[in-house]
Amino acid sequence: MTDRKSHLDPRATTLLVACCAFWGLQQILIKTTVTEVPPMWQATLRMCGAVALLWLWCLARGVKLFERDGTLWSGLLVGALFAGEFLCIYTGLQYTTASRLTVFLYCSPFVVAVLLPRFVPAERLHGVQWAGLALAFAGVLFAFSESFTHDASPTQLRGDALALLAGLLWGLTTLVLRTTKMATASAEKALFYQIAVTAAASPLMSVLLGETRGWSYSGYAWFSIGLQTVIGAFASYLTWMWLLRHYPATRISSFTFLTPLFALVFGVVLLQEPLTVQLVLALTGVGVGILLVNRKARIA
Repeated sequence: MTDRKSHLDPRATTLLVACCAFWGLQQILIKTTVTEVPPMWQATLRMCGAVALLWLWCLARGVKLFERDGTLWSGLLVGALFAGEFLCIYTGLQYTTASRLTVFLYCSPFVVAVLLPRFVPAERLHGVQWAGLALAFAGVLFAFSESFTHDASPTQLRGDALALLAGLLWGLTTLVLRTTKMATASAEKALFYQIAVTAAASPLMSVLLGETRGWSYSGYAWFSIGLQTVIGAFASYLTWMWLLRHYPATRISSFTFLTPLFALVFGVVLLQEPLTVQLVLALTGVGVGILLVNRKARIA
């Protein structure tokens, strides 16, 4: 049986912040590499590389990926949801701005908080924790509020809808991981289903999106893809799967609000984008919100 904790300890918090920080940096890496390598082709290279790394990791540690344990159908479902999320994100970016997409994508923690307790009562959030979740989301919305100052066109609304669907799929992925046979699978096997299905589907997505694919890229592009593969699609995702096996998913999900704000911070540090009061206030709001979500509820 999995030793599941009822709250986040310092180790979990440190790992979550580290994951979110890299995912924020990864947005910068994708942004600065997309002029050479189209996004879905980047995803293809990342996922195929991550599958190879995970395979080697499992061989070295004796983790069995193909034993019969009843996870096949739920695993394929998780993989399809994960791949669908990617497709919605990259298709949505053709119709709406990255900032608007970011806001709608981060409806995911609410999907987890609403649906998961119906199957796992221990994951239920209470009053102050719901307020914290709302505050954290408000921080993200505030950080990207400028993108909502103009009326959206029908095309932009289509992109917003795809972003919202991506957030729903992200939340449903977490739900399946926690409520099916996947909850008993190793972190490695849970990740394998997701990246293997996506590695198979992403080249088709790239073709459907009409991307130009190739292999002749600059040293920076390959360095970027390497980081996205080794740290992003392999190490950080494997850490996330391990955290989902051992800690409450509703609490963990609240930390993802840090990711888009880390992307803005890295934009300031690496791309010389302006540091605004708006960003500082948004970071404060998200931080306070996460603290409230992870506050132990007093139940009468």
